[in-house]
Amino acid sequence: MRITISSKVPSVDEKTTIIDAKGLILGRMASIVAKRLLNGEKIIIVNAKDAVISGKRLSVIQKMHEFLQIGHPKKGPLHPRRPETIVKRAIRGMLPYKTPRGKKAFKRLRVYMSVPEELKSKPAETIPEADVNRLKGRYITIGEIARLIQG
Repeated sequence: MRITISSKVPSVDEKTTIIDAKGLILGRMASIVAKRLLNGEKIIIVNAKDAVISGKRLSVIQKMHEFLQIGHPKKGPLHPRRPETIVKRAIRGMLPYKTPRGKKAFKRLRVYMSVPEELKSKPAETIPEADVNRLKGRYITIGEIARLIQG
C-alpha cells in the first residue's frame, strides 16, 4: 500500500495562470476568471483578501450581515466568512457548477488569502479590466468584510 502526500499548492505548469487579486473588483474578476475556467485554463488566485467590493463601507457590511441571517447555522445554507471562500463562492456563482462541465471548471480553481511560499517566485498577472482605479466611488476590501462578519 502506497501513501502519497501532496502539498496544498498544485504544481505550476505552463497551463496554470496565477492571478494577483490585489486591487481588483470582485465581480469583474470573477466573471473573467469563470470564462477562462470554462475554456480549460487552470487558475490560481493569490491575495484574495485584497480584492474589493464597490459601495459605501457601512452599507456593504449591513448587506452582508442581513445575508448571513438567512438559514440555520447547522442545517444551512452555509455562508462563506473567510476571504478566500468569499472569492471562491463569487466565482462559483458565475459557473454552471451543477453540470459536469462546470464541476470540472470549478476544480481547476485554487484561491489563497495571501501568496504561498511555493508561488512567491512565480510571476503573477493582473486583470486590467477589473482594476479598482476604474471605480469613481467608495469600496471596501474582502479582508475587512471577513474580519467584521466573523463574529
